[in-house]
Amino acid sequence: MRASYEGYRLLLVHAHPDDETINNGATMALYADLGAQVTLVTCTRGEEGEVLVPALAHLASGVEDGLGKHREIELAKAMQALGISDFRFLGAPEKSFRDSGMMDTEPNKRPDVFWQADLDTAAQLVVKIIHEVRPHVVITYDEIGGYGHPDHIQAHRVAMRAVELADQWKVQKVYWNTMPKSVLAESMEKMKELGSDFFGVESVDDLPFAKDDKFVTTLIDGGKYVQHKLDAMKAHETQIATDGPFFALSNNLGLQIWGDEYYTLVLGNKTEPFNEQERETDIFAGVIL
Repeated sequence: MRASYEGYRLLLVHAHPDDETINNGATMALYADLGAQVTLVTCTRGEEGEVLVPALAHLASGVEDGLGKHREIELAKAMQALGISDFRFLGAPEKSFRDSGMMDTEPNKRPDVFWQADLDTAAQLVVKIIHEVRPHVVITYDEIGGYGHPDHIQAHRVAMRAVELADQWKVQKVYWNTMPKSVLAESMEKMKELGSDFFGVESVDDLPFAKDDKFVTTLIDGGKYVQHKLDAMKAHETQIATDGPFFALSNNLGLQIWGDEYYTLVLGNKTEPFNEQERETDIFAGVIL
């Protein structure tokens, strides 16, 4: 990788606070530390998320409905841990989109949720950011949003449409987050050794977000930034159980499970340097400043 990424710009489009850290925390911390401008757009405040902290259970949407405001604070703390200063909620401060909840639930039918937003209207909000920030690279989800959550699918649609509609700036590369089956299979085996299941499934083929390794075009080694990512995950206290099996994995798979982040290049050319698996090792490779 380069010694400095001054002048390079990255835009990430995510659905809820915490998605950015789980999917891209090491990547974000690495490039920000090396001088790149990293901008995060979060489309909702995650109001319908489950609250894992008993003392904060009153924040749930079915009680006081205060989780969104609390997750704003969590996101700010996570971004501090990753070294990111430019993070925004889509449409803010004039407009906001509410967490859609899962498909076919009552929250999903509300007119103010992200899933119900007009595609081009929401996309134009991202276009505005693209024209302002002028990112060379955009990262978002695949067409099923990783695992089928309506907000993830909508974030994918909105981000891809925005790249298409942006007429004042051409994004050179677009990546979708991905997780190869081989890595998930190894994680499942380690979790079984720890006496824990893996999302309640027996086979990696049962995981909707598990992709054949052939879809992985790019691997970012963020091993030096694992602690940044773990600190950011801990900041999302209502969403990520720090005493759960995922954190236990860090003692077994460590750098691989948290530091290696995988992508599928869907716009732009795959460019050297490559690793021994012929995967890109730099999302800015081939970018022209």
